[in-house]
Amino acid sequence: MVTYEITTAVEPPLVEAYEHYMRQVHIPDLLATGCFEGATFTRSSAGRYRIRYEAPSESDLERYLEAHATRLRADFASHFPEGVTASREVWVAIESWSSHR
Repeated sequence: MVTYEITTAVEPPLVEAYEHYMRQVHIPDLLATGCFEGATFTRSSAGRYRIRYEAPSESDLERYLEAHATRLRADFASHFPEGVTASREVWVAIESWSSHR
């Protein structure tokens, strides 16, 4: 499993519009590419956001980056030309555990 993680800092006046856009447009659009199995959208107490997209393999992530990322990033930038900064990171699972409660 490969996690494509985006962390964002959003200026306070944009928070409502950002959350709406991410939940109703951007995250569903990324999932619609077929490159990811799921996503998690979280907010920290400091007002930063983290979106984790789960890809089955590195080749699925590469397919997203090559075929879809430019278009979806441009759409995001057209909605938020200023006031949102983002950083991206890729994590590859080594091993996972779960509780059997």
